[in-house]
This record gives sequence, structure tokens and C-alpha cells, in this order.
Amino acid sequence: MLREKTVFGPIHSRRLGTSLGINLLPEDGKVCNFDCIYCECGWNRDGRGGAALPSRAKVRGDLEDALAALLLEGTSLDSITFSGDGEPTLNPEFPGIIEDTLSLRDAYCPDAKVSVLSNATRVSAPDVFEALRKVDNPIMKLDAPTNALAALINQPSPGYDVAAVVEGLKKFKGDFVLQTMFLKSRDFDSSSPEVLLPWMDIVRSLAPREIMVYTIDRPTPEEGLEKFTAAAMRALVSPLLEEGFNIQIRG
Repeated sequence: MLREKTVFGPIHSRRLGTSLGINLLPEDGKVCNFDCIYCECGWNRDGRGGAALPSRAKVRGDLEDALAALLLEGTSLDSITFSGDGEPTLNPEFPGIIEDTLSLRDAYCPDAKVSVLSNATRVSAPDVFEALRKVDNPIMKLDAPTNALAALINQPSPGYDVAAVVEGLKKFKGDFVLQTMFLKSRDFDSSSPEVLLPWMDIVRSLAPREIMVYTIDRPTPEEGLEKFTAAAMRALVSPLLEEGFNIQIRG
């Protein structure tokens, strides 16, 4: 199980390059409204810590300290990335933290992108959506085309609805990145027609500017999961590639 400080790294990301991470959840625990079977942070039940969520002031202070140190070292960044131990938009100060981050990015590393990895469950909240619209890379997760499959893969909190999330994502008018995990278990297979074809229909309806297709890279809490090769995923999404979609594939 990963446990990240409020500001951590920089690390090399498969998808984002040299990335300075921001964790808006407790440093000693996990807070998420998903409980994904592949989550590198482990199960929610095993990650309960006693610390509070970091405040806007703490995030700003820690981030400015880190950016100032990297500037003195001459270390360049490709991305300042909100990820960490759970869903970042659950922090109630998320919109203000985004404002601070954009300001500090402009002051210390104007060429870096600000990226948010989110499960897209809070795009219906106007302040969260407006904050996500301001960042360079709003990276929104959609692993399953149906509620039944989401229940197997993501194990979301009650009330999650794929159709509602898709409607929320349409508000981006294509100006976002869609992220999807491809994997297999004894209960499902991302490559099966009943999963792949409706997922591709959702992609077509959303027309995101970029799609990130990836697979398992680290140990998972659920045993018996199988990863896909990059070549296999490329073959699976070939119809979308032929239609001109910009797809980043990471095995």
C-alpha cells in the first residue's frame, strides 16, 4: 500500500513524465469513494488513518517549498499531478487548492502542466467542475461501461451511475483526458465484446481530446488479476485509432 506525503516526488510517471505529486488525502490513510480491485493503495478498509485532510494553507506551503527547492536544484517538471491516496476532489478545499497551484506553477515552473487524476464522480458539483476546467489535464477515469461492471471493478459508493458520470463528462465538450484500465479477472475481461464495444460507444459520445489506456503496473489488493500487453491493447482499440482518436497506450 502506498502512503504519500502531501507533496511527494518528483517521480517518473508512465503517462505524465517527471511529475511532482500532490496528495489531498491524509498522509497516513486512504480516502476514496471507489474501492478498486486494482488500487495500488490497497483496500479502503485497510487504509484508515487518524490524520485530517490537509488544509489549503498546508498544501500551498508544502508545494511552494518543493517548487522552490526544485528550482534551486535546476530540476524541471513536466507535471504537477493531483493523485495520492484516494480521490482528490473529495477534499472540500479542492477548488481553492487548484487556484493556488496554478498561481505557484506560473511563478516557479510555467512550462509544467497541472494534472488531476480523478474518478469523475464529483464533476456534477459546479465548483469542482469549474476547478477541473482550469487545469491543463483533467484526467477522468471510466473503467466500465455499465453499473454492473463498475460494481465489480471499482466497487463505488452507493449512488454511482455510469450514465450520470457520462452526462457530467459531456460538459467538458471533449476538452479532457479519459483514462481506462484494461484487465482481466475471473469475473470479467476488458477485451470481451460486451465490455469493449459499449465502452467504445461511450468514447465516441464523449470525443475526449486524449484517451489513456493502461493496465496493471503494481501489486493489487485483489488476487488473480491479469494485465494486458501494450500490443494487445493497441489491437483492441484499433477501431478508435482508425477513427482518429488520440490514444496513449501504456502496458
